[in-house]
Amino acid sequence: MSRVCEYCGKGSQHGNKVSNSYIHTRKVWKPNLVEIKTVENGTTVTRKICTRCLRTSDAMGVVFKKVSVPSVKAAEAK
Repeated sequence: MSRVCEYCGKGSQHGNKVSNSYIHTRKVWKPNLVEIKTVENGTTVTRKICTRCLRTSDAMGVVFKKVSVPSVKAAEAK
């Protein structure tokens, strides 16, 4: 799976880590992704979004809502 935010498209960034002695080493910075379960058209879908998009959507109350999905055991018990 790719490490890309499905909402804003933020992905990995590449560059050089520079030590105190000025030695350059290749480095990859990855976005802080979380998996959120949402309901879309009556089905539960897992989305990978970055925490910044999650915070923005919570403040605006727009896109992502956390959904608690009942487990199979709880559904069978009823």
